[in-house]
Amino acid sequence: MRVAVIENMKSTPLGLLGVALAEANAEIERFRPWIDGKLPAGSAGHDALVVLGGEQNAIDDQNYPYLPTLAQLMRDFVEADKAVLGICLGAQILARAYGAENHLNAGLEFGWHAVSKSKEGQTDALLSDLPDDFTTFQWHSDTFTLPEGATRLATSGLTENQAFRVGRAAYGTQFHFEASASVIDSWKAEFAASIEQMEPGWHEGYAGLAAKHASESDASGLAIGRNWVCMIKAQARRQPKAVAGR
Repeated sequence: MRVAVIENMKSTPLGLLGVALAEANAEIERFRPWIDGKLPAGSAGHDALVVLGGEQNAIDDQNYPYLPTLAQLMRDFVEADKAVLGICLGAQILARAYGAENHLNAGLEFGWHAVSKSKEGQTDALLSDLPDDFTTFQWHSDTFTLPEGATRLATSGLTENQAFRVGRAAYGTQFHFEASASVIDSWKAEFAASIEQMEPGWHEGYAGLAAKHASESDASGLAIGRNWVCMIKAQARRQPKAVAGR
């Protein structure tokens, strides 16, 4: 099982999704186009595609000229019936790839919050074994409209489209289900000034918030990661037979 992982900025670990991929013995190839512009040439070399979050917006082509190519790459994987997962910015790019509108600075959601499954989300393979309302971590102010033909799977009071599916196994989650307690600890330290500006006083209340929400959030995040990994169809990759006499 070969999985291409697209990073859009530093400090975006796979977290709980990485645990699920490791359990499946997945081979991960990382791409960092925000540094060098490089992306997979197409869908043929990998069984699945993950697009992680980032500080840029999904339509900032001037500063990140690889974004249109990345959006098309996500469509290429979907059309090849391969599993796709976009998280936060990745979900916004997947929505863009299917003609949705990206709304910038629509409203800040930060920290642990409840997300509610839609009627369709209650039976979808990604979320079906989670509670109807589950806790997860948020860090975004941009959002998007639901792409035509997509299925809304989860919502929140501020953000209508928290999770959606296109086709068999292409998912976008606005929330950071992958962000384990340890990942959030690292973000808390690395982005302390930005967090204080966004949510004054959050650091002071962090210990109590983590004690209340982190365990539940980790459990739901790992379940989502495992559910998505189960949708990856690994292709058999045979080595060419040796030629006799060589």
